[in-house]
Amino acid sequence: MEVEIRIQPGLKEPKAILLAGSESGELRRLADSLSRLSLGPIPVSRGEERLLLPQGEFLRFYTDGKGVSAQTAEDVCAVRLRLYELEEMLDRTRFVRISSGEIINLDRVTAVDLSLSGTIRMTLDGTIHAYVSRRYMKKIKETLHLGRRDKHGKA
Repeated sequence: MEVEIRIQPGLKEPKAILLAGSESGELRRLADSLSRLSLGPIPVSRGEERLLLPQGEFLRFYTDGKGVSAQTAEDVCAVRLRLYELEEMLDRTRFVRISSGEIINLDRVTAVDLSLSGTIRMTLDGTIHAYVSRRYMKKIKETLHLGRRDKHGKA
């Protein structure tokens, strides 16, 4: 497949146009996948300050008893959205829910520990630990390609 990027100053959101000789199931899946990508910034609050931060800056989003918090490498900010609303806004190729109260940025995962009995501990940026709940275990293993292997090393 040939891929071309054209920069158009002033364009607020990327636009993808797929050119093909005929329609196919693969082409439809690619279009659906691209249309679900969300690249926009996320609104957060730091004290009285309101910010729009790029998605790549976030390590994780989690519930903390007072609402939803967003953690970056430098700070923890308040988010006025619920986790399910964030899930709809976030790039689904980058962010994944690991429990009913937490969404993590897969790009910021630096280690995955499967040695704990029946749980997965993920380390984000080398210092933050997040635990996958049993309910999301299968989804995370599939996402990270952590399936069981036979004696020949095949999944």
